Amino acid sequence: MYIAHYTNTYYPVVSGVVRSVSAFRQALTDLGHTVFVFSQHASQYEEQEPFVFRYPAIELPIHNNFPITIPMSSHIDWLLPLLKLDVIHAHHPFLLGQTAAKKAEELDLPFVFTFHTRYRDYSHYISLNQTIVKEAIDRWLGVFMQQCQHIVVPSDSIRDLLADLYGVHEHVTVIPTGIDLTPYLEPPDSRQFRQQKGGGDDKVLISVGRLAKEKNWHLLLDAAAVVMQAIPNIRLVILGDGEERDSLQKRAQELGIAERVELPGSVPFAEVPKHLFAADLFCFASVTETQGLVTLEAMAADLPVVAVAGSGTSDVITHEVEGLLTENNAQALAQAIIRALQDDDLRQSMREAAQAKARTYDMKRQAQRLTAVYEQAIADKKANRYVQVDRQKPLLTGHWYELLGLEENPFHSLPRQVSNLMQRD
Repeated sequence: MYIAHYTNTYYPVVSGVVRSVSAFRQALTDLGHTVFVFSQHASQYEEQEPFVFRYPAIELPIHNNFPITIPMSSHIDWLLPLLKLDVIHAHHPFLLGQTAAKKAEELDLPFVFTFHTRYRDYSHYISLNQTIVKEAIDRWLGVFMQQCQHIVVPSDSIRDLLADLYGVHEHVTVIPTGIDLTPYLEPPDSRQFRQQKGGGDDKVLISVGRLAKEKNWHLLLDAAAVVMQAIPNIRLVILGDGEERDSLQKRAQELGIAERVELPGSVPFAEVPKHLFAADLFCFASVTETQGLVTLEAMAADLPVVAVAGSGTSDVITHEVEGLLTENNAQALAQAIIRALQDDDLRQSMREAAQAKARTYDMKRQAQRLTAVYEQAIADKKANRYVQVDRQKPLLTGHWYELLGLEENPFHSLPRQVSNLMQRD
């Protein structure tokens, strides 16, 4: 099969979506398929993979110059029909997602969309009335999904969300992003690595993720402070970077635990397993995950998990089997961490169960399931079958633009706005 993946972000950006696209691309390639990636231009980045085609992008001066992809490229418009694609797969509903939908229609190709994100949970980034913004997001997504032959979701909780919010019950398949188990099959010398990092004989709590507000890091810090008061020689390591770094450092200072909290920033992906194997417990407080990929990777490294019972995490953790799930408050999370650290038998049983569960998420298996979705989408396109959204919601009408303070659909006008900007002196 010849497959096009459209994503607003790809390497050098590091995120859950980027990792998912990359992992599926490699696994599909290993199965004999050809996968083309269409994404954002990346300045000062030397391409590491073949068949990655870049749209122009504007780098915003936030979080390491985060890129906004501009869905215009005459070269790609010319190239696309020559690739003889079998299916187009979008990983975002906005910007390049809209371009992917348009190209699928123009080329009469089946269209697949992965619903990676709980988009409503990110509405706070838009400084407008949140009720209106959330409703606008829902309306937009409803219309977008009706252009698809199939929706892929990474977890049961996201499948349930689609059913509850949009009435989508058919043409939707749960396919979590798998993990490459290779780095976890031969554990490194964790004790030596701990000594190198200055951990010594401390008990190490570890977490991984982008340092963003919706990841609930402040609650994890508050819980860690309680644990550190109860148990000596505890360290907390958080791998990742983002706009909340300064805020987290300040909170650690306020709690008096700054010397025992490490924020090493983004760690090369190949180095993450070493950090995980060197820890004693994986702790996680986010309630906005769609799958919990970092939790699975921790489990592959034989780590038991203590986490807030949020979406994504609860899809891969059974309480008191692979880990402990708690309410969304610092005291509950702290008490569960203390229990796991003090009960050696419980921790060992959770460790063994976590490793066994992680083994079921082999990447090759998930890629084979995605191939079956593509084959179904091809058949559905020929039969003129599309995703049905029960609650029909029109794309933002003039009334909605007025409420949002906009004169027109901002995504439709983006190419013109960018063109005007580039023509300025």
